[in-house]
Amino acid sequence: MSTPFPSAKTIERQWWTVDADGQILGRLATSVARLLMGKHKPSYTPFLDVGDHVVIINAEKIVLTGNKLDAKKYYRYSGYPGGLKETGVERMLEEHPERVVEFAIKGMLPKNTLGREMYRKLRVYAGSEHPHAAQQPQPYEG
Repeated sequence: MSTPFPSAKTIERQWWTVDADGQILGRLATSVARLLMGKHKPSYTPFLDVGDHVVIINAEKIVLTGNKLDAKKYYRYSGYPGGLKETGVERMLEEHPERVVEFAIKGMLPKNTLGREMYRKLRVYAGSEHPHAAQQPQPYEG
């Protein structure tokens, strides 16, 4: 007897809406990463993308615990000598709150082509409005 694997035709993807209002960043990121990978489904296969689409709203109202508002930094490097740039999480929340959530979730996905495919199914919005009503996303409580 062989193990049945889902094919691209048999994978059914759902759309979920997650409200980040008052949620802790890390705990939200783990539950959303599980949805994007498809670990909540019985058809989960580690080497296939069987995950769902996720829309996150109210990213500006995310909560960070402990000393993270002062201590957490985001780095980017241009490739040139002296080209290391550093941004604090407090400034990032003011200017681009959706990036804070995106970076947290992206860090929990696989670091390969499959992880990049999973990341493309994530949409994050700072406010409570999103343009994906036609997909009829269901609210996720997780």
